[in-house]
Amino acid sequence: MKAAALISLLVMTTVAPHANAASSTEVFSASQQLLVVTTPSAQATGGQLQRYQRSGAKQPWLAVGKPVSIMVGRNGLAWGSGLLPPPQSSTIKREGDGRSPEGVFALGTSFGYAASALPGAGLPYLALSASTECVDDAQSRHYNRIVDRTAGADWNSSERMREMGEYYRWGVVVDHNHIAAPDADAKPAAGGGSCIFLHVWKEAQPTSGCTAMAQPDIESLLLWLDPRKRPLLVQLTSENYAALRRDWSLP
Repeated sequence: MKAAALISLLVMTTVAPHANAASSTEVFSASQQLLVVTTPSAQATGGQLQRYQRSGAKQPWLAVGKPVSIMVGRNGLAWGSGLLPPPQSSTIKREGDGRSPEGVFALGTSFGYAASALPGAGLPYLALSASTECVDDAQSRHYNRIVDRTAGADWNSSERMREMGEYYRWGVVVDHNHIAAPDADAKPAAGGGSCIFLHVWKEAQPTSGCTAMAQPDIESLLLWLDPRKRPLLVQLTSENYAALRRDWSLP
């Protein structure tokens, strides 16, 4: 198997199937772990992340640990391509807009610089090499894919993931804009935004569109996430969280 195919397979293995006009009940019913990120406004670059878990679909969500500080995109939030459609008249995330995606997203493969995952971590793990890249060139057939450059490149722009300093020491793929494409009909929308991750921050600075946190916090997260519990990321402004809380049965 070529390296590019191998990396794509690793990203695909734990991502929940995308909802096709699914209801919020369908999206959340299989999940027993939530990461809830809220920011004070659509323009805010800082916020908090709170973990929740439950024992079954009809059981209440219970907070796990204390909220932790996070940073989002330098221009705040805009509605992304996830498991539920955006409200009408929403600002939609685009490539290069410096915004993190708002909405509900499945989580995929973890990754990092170490040769193996943190002992005790449950997500499949991708050890980043010097040739691992995430393609952000919307004209490439590999757009919004993590691939190995040695398999052949048709892009002019990408993130060389092993060269991202402390940011990608540990991370988790956020399935925004069909990064995993579990079927032929689920392809990334060109220019819809790419390479969205949870990752380590450096001096609590805003990101280009990811959600970042202190290294101890993401390490704790990696040890807690369990793919069998179908974890989801819910990322919203505080206003939208309050508006959607009842309809989405959020904690």
